[in-house]
Amino acid sequence: MTVPLTRSLYRTTAHAAGGRTGSVRTDDGRLDVRLAPPRKKVPGTTNPEQLFAAGFAACFTSALAEVAAEFGADASAAHVACEVQLGTTDTPAGYGLAVALTVSLPGWRAADLQPLLHRADAVCPYSQAVRGNVPLTLLAVDDPATTDDRA
Repeated sequence: MTVPLTRSLYRTTAHAAGGRTGSVRTDDGRLDVRLAPPRKKVPGTTNPEQLFAAGFAACFTSALAEVAAEFGADASAAHVACEVQLGTTDTPAGYGLAVALTVSLPGWRAADLQPLLHRADAVCPYSQAVRGNVPLTLLAVDDPATTDDRA
């Protein structure tokens, strides 16, 4: 389902040239990077999947902080790892993405954190953008400080 914006809060434009072996830059110049295919591992370059993972991780971290605040919790120290996979599919397009978000929060057990992840997923703009199009896995993991190794 497409949901139109009721009000724009921010707008940016990125310009790409040369595809996966080219470059990407934003109008304001704050991002200006060279691209190389992931398997090439060219120093000083990145790729679209890394940029997508970085944006998704940052956005989800903000969504989690917003949701946690609604419950009187502080998620400012949350750690969100976003893994993006590029692969082949059995669709006419032939290629697709899969995303996995692994989240930990100091002082929290995974079982207590998982409901916050689902709520953050509901409000995160990146999650909304991929919903129904990209497989998304949400995994809460225990903060090591909350586990008791004594048997």
